[in-house]
This record gives sequence, C-alpha cells and structure tokens, in this order.
Amino acid sequence: MEEMSPDNIHGVILAVSSSIFIGSSFIIKKKGLKKAGVSGARAGEGGYGYLYEPWWWAGMITMIVGEIANFAAYAFAPAILVTPLGALSIIFSAVLAHFILEEKLHMFGILGCVLCVVGSTTIVLHAPHEQGIESVKQVWHLATEPGFLAYSAVVLVVVLVLIFYYEPRYGKTHMIVYVGICSLMGSLTVMSVKAVAIAIKLTFSGMNQFKYFHAWIFIIVVTICCILQINYLNKALDNFNTAVISPVYYVMFTTFTILASMIMFKDWASQSGLQIATELCGFVTILSGTFLLHKTKDMGNSGSLRGGGSTTHSPRETPVFINSASGRSTNSNL
Repeated sequence: MEEMSPDNIHGVILAVSSSIFIGSSFIIKKKGLKKAGVSGARAGEGGYGYLYEPWWWAGMITMIVGEIANFAAYAFAPAILVTPLGALSIIFSAVLAHFILEEKLHMFGILGCVLCVVGSTTIVLHAPHEQGIESVKQVWHLATEPGFLAYSAVVLVVVLVLIFYYEPRYGKTHMIVYVGICSLMGSLTVMSVKAVAIAIKLTFSGMNQFKYFHAWIFIIVVTICCILQINYLNKALDNFNTAVISPVYYVMFTTFTILASMIMFKDWASQSGLQIATELCGFVTILSGTFLLHKTKDMGNSGSLRGGGSTTHSPRETPVFINSASGRSTNSNL
C-alpha cells in the first residue's frame, strides 16, 4: 500500500465534512417537504410550495455547504477516492432519520453503516494519487476523447427517455426513475465539477484558467446538471422513504461516477491489479452496507406485522422500485 499523498489527505478531510452536511440536509429538506405538503401541492405532484418553507431552505443551505466541501475535495483527490466517501452521508442520513423522522434504523441497518465505514476506509487507503494536471485545457482534451464523448451521449439519451417517457408514467411509483435521472446526470456533474475545481485551484496558484473558454463550458454544464438533479431529487424525497433514497442514490451515483472517471481520467491506469481488486472489494463492501440499510426498512415492516398484528404494512413492499398506496401512507407520513 502506498503512502497517502498530502493532496489525498486534504481530499479525504473535505469529503468527510461534505458527507456530514449532505447527510443532514436530506433530513432537514424532508421536514420542509412534509410541512409544504400539508398546506399545498406536494413536490411529487408538481407543487413548489416548499420554496416558502424555512426548513427546506435550511436543508438547501446545508446541502450547498456540503457540496462546496465536496467540490473542493475534487480539486485535490481523484473521483474514485472522493465519490465513494459519500457513503458516510448515508450513515448520517439514516441515523438522523431514525431519531427525527421516525424512519426506523434496526440492528442490520447499524451493521450496514459499519460496512459502509469499512468499505470507505479500504478505498481511502488504496486510492490512486491525483494526476498532475497543469491546465483546464488538459481536462478539456480528456473530456473530448472518443470514449468519454460516447459515454456522455449514452447518458444524455437515457436521461431524455427517462424524463419524457418514464417519468410521467412511472415516476410516482418507481423511485428508480427519479434516482436514475439524478445519478446519470450526477456522473457528468462530477466530471465537470472536477474540471472547474482544478481551474480554481490553478487560478489561485497564479495560473488564471478562466481566460480559456473551456472553463466556462464546464461551469455551464455543472449549472444545468445541478438544476436537473435538485428538481428530481426533490420529487424522489417527497414520494419515497429517505432511508431508502439515500443508499440507492449513493449506489447508482457512485457506480456511474466511477465509470465516468475511469473513462475520462483513467484513474486506474497507474495502479496494479492488486490495488484495483482491493478498491473493488471496498466498493462491494459499501454496496453490501447500503443493501442492508435498505432491507432494514422491510424488516421493520415485517416486524410490525409479527409483533403488533397490524395489517397496514405489507411484508412484500418493495419501496426501491414501487411506491404502493400502502407504502405511501407508511413511508411518507404525508
């Protein structure tokens, strides 16, 4: 195992701080969405009453602080190191949801949190060093290579199909539609964020990068992608259980981001097969943790059936893909 570089250490500190803020923001925003849904149209039904809720804005500010820290982390460390650390936001979100939103976190959910920490630690200890990039034009060259252009084209086509065909028909019942849009666009966001972060870092070091049009194109891409993600993430939060949204969004977002980073920045090119295998094991460990966090909700519903004899919870409920009528009354509390 190679010693961690100073840049990687800075990236880890910023990424962990980001996870704390972002994990908390899910809960704060959910409270705002719930309050807005009582007095007007829900976000999932196209309503924008949450814009008048202080709780929602507090959640947005918290998320922005977390995203700024995450933004800065990409300037120091490779995406394959920074992005998986988002698993820590799942832990904070799940724990806070347990105490504040009463979305129960059971024993296996706690085990899931532990697995997320173990997997994240494994990736941190074996992550590649950041590439030496001296100009935003160098990033532009990487982004316009055939491989990444093909990936971007596929992502845009799939997102357009999800938005215009699947979202009107299945968005309110299948969470995978909203989360898929956010995750796919998120992979392009991260690549652009990394480019802008590098440009800012180089500019502060005395090499102005904003005299190049490439930096401004990356800024435009970040803005468009972020607006789309915020819109569809609000819809997902308003229709589905926070404790389920967080891990599923993390799994899909991280998978697509690592794939995009491999194609664009070729993060694994300088690593041995053993290092790559270890990082993959760490990622699979995180996925196992998120799976347990998801199944915790199902176990809680089944437990209610066994313990209290209640018939309001369905033991066959699958909130990741389907939000049934009973699932809405149980999970959304709206």
